[in-house]
Amino acid sequence: MSSLSPQSRDKLKKVSTPTLTTALFKRGLRHQWIQDVHLINPAATPMVGIAFTLRYMPAREDLNPIEVFRDRNHPQRVAIEQCPPGAVLVIDSRKDPRAASAGSILISRLMVRGCAGVVTDGGFRDTPELRKLPFPAYHNRAAAPTNLTLHQAIDINGPIGCGDAPVFPGDVIVGDGEGVVVIPAHLVDEIADETTEMTAFEDFVTEEVLKGRSILGLYPATDEQTRKDFEAWRKANKR
Repeated sequence: MSSLSPQSRDKLKKVSTPTLTTALFKRGLRHQWIQDVHLINPAATPMVGIAFTLRYMPAREDLNPIEVFRDRNHPQRVAIEQCPPGAVLVIDSRKDPRAASAGSILISRLMVRGCAGVVTDGGFRDTPELRKLPFPAYHNRAAAPTNLTLHQAIDINGPIGCGDAPVFPGDVIVGDGEGVVVIPAHLVDEIADETTEMTAFEDFVTEEVLKGRSILGLYPATDEQTRKDFEAWRKANKR
């Protein structure tokens, strides 16, 4: 698994996912946003961590009875126990929320083990309990059935697709109130640095717009006066 420096982790917690997608788009990466996933507990802290993956496939009924969960080597159970502290468990559930990827007990286990969050393009069970949990959990929508009805867990920590986004083990996953974005591992530090700068400028622009200033020449900063004003703002705000 790749590393994520404490400095980059802290920076990414303060950057919005739309800003991250803009920085990725500049590099030609257009499919890093995980489509159609939503934060269950809006009060949960921002999610930043290295991707640890779990993949589901269509269930074959004779291979996927309820008894499979007695097996300690069941991929879902193993993924919950092996996802490293500080990592995000990313689950490929075939964009199908009709079958649950996990529920509150398994997600609580991730939380107490020190994981950074969990995201599925399917659904989770027990959403009333998950709304009370101080842990970032993202899904498509609530799913009361078990995963036995449509899915069976098949593979741990390999490349997956989640909500149409490619996710490789070691990529960095960032989630906020808007959604979840995937940053390729080799770009993490430069993206963290660039988007921190972008965020400072966007905060300056927002203040100026709310004061009544026109966006022309301000956003983007095509006027020299804008650059001078931004530098003065940075010094005054220690940004």
